[in-house]
This record gives sequence, C-alpha cells and structure tokens, in this order.
Amino acid sequence: MILLSFVIPCYGSEKTIESVYKEISSKVAEKPEYDYEIIAVNDCSPDGVLSVLYHLNAQNNKFKVINLARNMNRLGAVMAGLNSTSGDIVIVMDDDGQCPVERLWDLLEPLDHGFDVSIAKYPQHKQTLFKHFGTWVNKKMTEIVLKRPPDLEFTNFTAMKKYIAREIIQYPNPYPYMTGLLLRTTKYITNVVMEERERFSGKTTFTFRKMFSMWINGLTAFSVLPLRIATFLGFVVSTTGFLLGLIFIIRKLIRPDIAAGYSSIIVSIFILDGIVLLILGMVGEYIGRIYICLNKSPQYVIKDKVGFEDREKEK
Repeated sequence: MILLSFVIPCYGSEKTIESVYKEISSKVAEKPEYDYEIIAVNDCSPDGVLSVLYHLNAQNNKFKVINLARNMNRLGAVMAGLNSTSGDIVIVMDDDGQCPVERLWDLLEPLDHGFDVSIAKYPQHKQTLFKHFGTWVNKKMTEIVLKRPPDLEFTNFTAMKKYIAREIIQYPNPYPYMTGLLLRTTKYITNVVMEERERFSGKTTFTFRKMFSMWINGLTAFSVLPLRIATFLGFVVSTTGFLLGLIFIIRKLIRPDIAAGYSSIIVSIFILDGIVLLILGMVGEYIGRIYICLNKSPQYVIKDKVGFEDREKEK
C-alpha cells in the first residue's frame, strides 16, 4: 500500500476546502493500491475555515488538522504540514480548487521513472494580471540568482518523494523558500503540463506585500549573488567617477573659462547616494536575516493538532 500525504495550507477557504477534500478522496479511491492522508494547516485564517476542518476530521480520521497560532504565510504553513507527513509521496497543493486533482495520476507518473519531484506546469495561468506579473518577476529572478532552468516551472501543485520532504524539513531558518529548497536538494525535477482551473469560490489573497516579500526571499534565501552585484556596481561607479574626475581636470586645464556645473553636481550626488543607499539596504537585509536566524525565530507555531493521536501513541 502506497500512502499519499496531501499538505494543504488553508487561508480564507471556508467555502472551498470541503470540495477539495471530497475530490481528493474520490480520486485516490480509483486505485486500491493507494491510501491517503490529508494534512490541512490553518494559517490563522480570519474566516470560519477552522471549524470546517474540525468537522471534516470528525467525518474521516484520514483528514488531519494543524492549527497555527499566528499567520506564517503559505510557506510557513507548508513547512508545518511537511513536518507532520508520513506518506511515501507528499503532494503540496492549494485550498481553492485551482489545482487539477483529476490529473493526480499524471502528476505522480514521473516519480516512477527516475524523478524525485513532479510539478504541474500551466500554459495559461488562471490568475489576476497583478499576480501573473509577480510570478513572472519571481521566475526571472530565480533563473538568475538560483540558476533555475528556464523551462522549469514551480507552481502550486507539486508531488515529491518522501526523502525529498524529509530533507526539506531539515532547513531550520525562518525564511523557507520552496523553489530554492527543491533546487538545492535534487536535480531530478520535471514538469507535467496540465490546465489550471478557476477558483471554486472567492478571490486571491496575494497582496503586493506578499509579492514583495516573495521577491526578497527569493533574492536572499539561497544566494549571495545580490551582494556580488552590489560589489561590482560599486567598483563600476567608483571607476567611472575617477575617470570623469580626470576628464574634468584635463578639460579645466585646457579651457580655464569652463564654468563649474551646479546641475551636474546635484544629479551626480543623487545618483551616487541612491546607489549607496540601495547597497546598504541590500547588506542590511542580509544582516537582518542573520540576526533573526540567530534569535531562532520559528518557521511556524502550532497551537494544536487534531487527528495525529494514533501516531503520537506509536511514538
């Protein structure tokens, strides 16, 4: 019997999570050699999703609930779920119904052919223009910073082998970044092309703040490339300033009547100060993350867990 562990971070999904649960249970029932567990992580959602999760657990002990004490965003909730899985294959998916569960067996097939991770690839994303832009920027950024293959996509529907999930949860720091964690763990990652569905209900909770946080996390989590770029930029600006200084001195010696340029001085000051502040901010971001990691800030805080009683007894 092969056990599938579904990890579903839940936020604002009071009206959708039950439909997602029913779809998973009916799909897994198609193949008797598979069993499943669903680990739903309530990311301190402001709606009534927690009561729905408790209700589903009361109906089926395969549906397990983790209730976080505060909102940790999607990746923190995913890490909490991964730490509680026991399946041979772990599937991470969303709670809004956009993940095409009907293609589950297609998603799992590459894992039987040498791949460690299989990820859905959507030719057309069913998302807002704002979120689409954020996804595009994040993709280009990770191609440069993390050496991500250009044809490889990371989306909201991912299946991985058990040892990959076990390796990912060894990451102890408070800034988990799933793309970086997967890329540093294995090179055997593939995409399965499928169509992303519309949300069952509601609208996205992806805000500019979350998008900006995702960009910063992607830039700084697993690479020092931004610092090297800052060093190179500082070298280029310094060299340019030195050369311009020589040119201005030579021009003044040749033509003493040339007036000093107030405007050019002000523009130069603004440009150079802007670059300095940008580099300081970048360095400060790294130092701040080091400080938070040294303080052992948690990835997540679990308030309570329901449905894991048998597992606790086994321990």
